[in-house]
Amino acid sequence: MTATTAKPESAPTGRHPQRWLILGVICLAQLTVLLDNTVLSVAIPSLNRELDASATDVQWMINAYSLVQSGLLLTAGNAADRYGRKKLLLAGLALFGIGSLAAGLAQTSAQLIAARAGMGVGGALLMTTILAVIVQIFDDTERVKAIALWSTVSSLGFAAGPLIGGIMLDHFWWGSIFLINIPVTAAGLIAVFLLVPESKNPQGERPDLVGAVLSTIGMTAVVYAIISGPEHGWTSGQVLVSAAVGVVVLTAFARWELSIPYPMLDMHFFRNRRFVGAVAGSILVAFGMGGSLFLLTQHLQFVLGYGPLDAGLRTAPLALTIVALNMTGIGPRLLPKLGTPVTIAVGMGLVSAGLAAIALLGGESYGGMFLGLVVMGAGIALSMPAMANAIMSAIPREKAGVGAGVNGTLAEFGNGLGVAVLGAVLNSRFAGLLPGVVGAASLPAALAAADGEAERARVSEAFATGLETSQLVGAVAVLAGGLLAAALLWRAENEETVRQAA
Repeated sequence: MTATTAKPESAPTGRHPQRWLILGVICLAQLTVLLDNTVLSVAIPSLNRELDASATDVQWMINAYSLVQSGLLLTAGNAADRYGRKKLLLAGLALFGIGSLAAGLAQTSAQLIAARAGMGVGGALLMTTILAVIVQIFDDTERVKAIALWSTVSSLGFAAGPLIGGIMLDHFWWGSIFLINIPVTAAGLIAVFLLVPESKNPQGERPDLVGAVLSTIGMTAVVYAIISGPEHGWTSGQVLVSAAVGVVVLTAFARWELSIPYPMLDMHFFRNRRFVGAVAGSILVAFGMGGSLFLLTQHLQFVLGYGPLDAGLRTAPLALTIVALNMTGIGPRLLPKLGTPVTIAVGMGLVSAGLAAIALLGGESYGGMFLGLVVMGAGIALSMPAMANAIMSAIPREKAGVGAGVNGTLAEFGNGLGVAVLGAVLNSRFAGLLPGVVGAASLPAALAAADGEAERARVSEAFATGLETSQLVGAVAVLAGGLLAAALLWRAENEETVRQAA
């Protein structure tokens, strides 16, 4: 597709003169969205006290945001392609700001849950349009570097949420963690309106309303099953029914998309080995990052004895390593030299090695964990931009919104899967090491039920062993996924080279 001055709404394909300023603006907006994925976790005691929130209320306060966001990502990306990425970016910022204001001023648990759901709608619009805009304003020579900076913000937001939330709660009331979003979104609205060019799919495809409904219901059901599995049990009726509904509806979605002339998601993309390889890798790197951070916070607090804020500070080397490598341009420079398959294999191998180092060397002191975090950060800095670029490169530029929706959906799915699977391994191993012990389903309950120091030491040792096992399982899964993704990408590139030669 080529750019044209006669149709300013078609997607621009060259370098925009203010592209780096635009990237800074939209990445700042993205940072607020990502912070809200994790910032609420440190406010749980305050919510219990101030809003008289039950455990179920707190669960929905946290999950309403990610559940709505993950369910709408594909639909939001398709809407951005059809109606205009700038329009949807402005709408996402406005909805996110209004939702943040409502959340900060909420007086009841129900009000906060509703506000968080509204923020999830805005977050879905932002997450898809931001990456789509990057694809439009940067050409092929600079796109890898731009995506690397975008992924740096993603990692920073994911890791910095608990730290920023802890700082805010030390000085202000719980609503402040939402109200700080308002000046950022207001500045973002002005900057996007003035700077970001409009772009959309010039083909003007008809909206796929059935596909939008099916994808939203299916993804929401699957993500809900993953989120609720650790609490309700993987064999509970609630989880099994939700998972079954998700699988059935997503199957119907795939069949529907194959049967219509203007599908929301072209299922033929999955015939492209380059796309499939990047998809597999994206899920596994999100699996490793989401699951490992879930385990790390418990490792730091329950095994090494740090408080919540100190634990948050000690996860910082992971994010700082990613920021340092991508801001200095090391990752983007290595990608064209090594090639996408090798870069992903090396990156995922480092993520796996970092997880293994944390498991084997971080049990007694923070030194081993520090080494593992730095190695993991280096691996994520290499692999995440390479996989995002592979996904976006495999999808036509006019479908950039859908491509961003696929990428965001994979990240949400991988994060949830990492927490669910590695958490299940931890709980199973912990309970297996304490047969017949009351409260062995959780460390606090088991410690409270322990009789004497010797029993408490045995419980703590069992939990540390469970953490080590789950982290090693994560390391093996990430390494296997990285090698699979690299093999698929290598084969796809070889086939493309043969076709070009022929």
